[in-house]
Amino acid sequence: MCELLGMNCNVPTDICFSFTGFQARGGATDVHRDGWGIAFFEGRGVRMFLDPQPSCESPVAELVRHYPIRSLNVIAHIRKATQGPVGLENTHPFMRELWGRYWIFAHNGNLDAYAPTLDGSYLPVGQTDSERVFCHLLQTLRLRFPAGAPERVALRDALEEFAAQVRPHGQFNFLLSNGDCLFAHRSTELHYIVRQAPFAVAHLKDQDVALDFNEVANPDDRVALIATLPLTDNETWTPLPTDTVTMFVDGAYQPA
Repeated sequence: MCELLGMNCNVPTDICFSFTGFQARGGATDVHRDGWGIAFFEGRGVRMFLDPQPSCESPVAELVRHYPIRSLNVIAHIRKATQGPVGLENTHPFMRELWGRYWIFAHNGNLDAYAPTLDGSYLPVGQTDSERVFCHLLQTLRLRFPAGAPERVALRDALEEFAAQVRPHGQFNFLLSNGDCLFAHRSTELHYIVRQAPFAVAHLKDQDVALDFNEVANPDDRVALIATLPLTDNETWTPLPTDTVTMFVDGAYQPA
């Protein structure tokens, strides 16, 4: 299976430290060798990097690891292919437009016999169940809210209903963002941590790298990180509730 990484903050923040550990899981400390990608929201735009190479060997991943892009919302993915061959078109995260905003989606899991009827408003380019379900999700939202984007809570409720319909087909861990907030759905494994004052030193599980956040953060900074499995070995990560869509806003966990 794949692994997910997301970040939601109250001030633009770089993800270099967390990505250093995450990158290693793409073929060095774990088996996810079938491509990787990361998307950074910058205002209404998105800066995206995709590579079908293992992240542990990718020069593009090395660029990202040393490039402190600051963003309020980030979604990253390392792939272990289940449906669709290894290739750029099947590399997460995926991006589409809805209501005049870019939406970014990444999925960890495997959906069996999932063949929704698509009306042509969104069509997959690759062969993955992940891109297919993303197209179906955006089509469903567009039809449900024809007047435009709803409030966050109404959107979360709609995502919850959609996830409930998909879950019988298999594992459906996902991250989704339009740059305003970040939504997460845990089917099997997904954890989070919120870093805020008083800050401490964090140490990565997959690399012998530590960072004292007192040296890089301001007292009012708040950063939520969401990952398939905890990235550090000296912090307390909390499992997200199972079969529930949760929301992160300004670096804070917003329970349903």
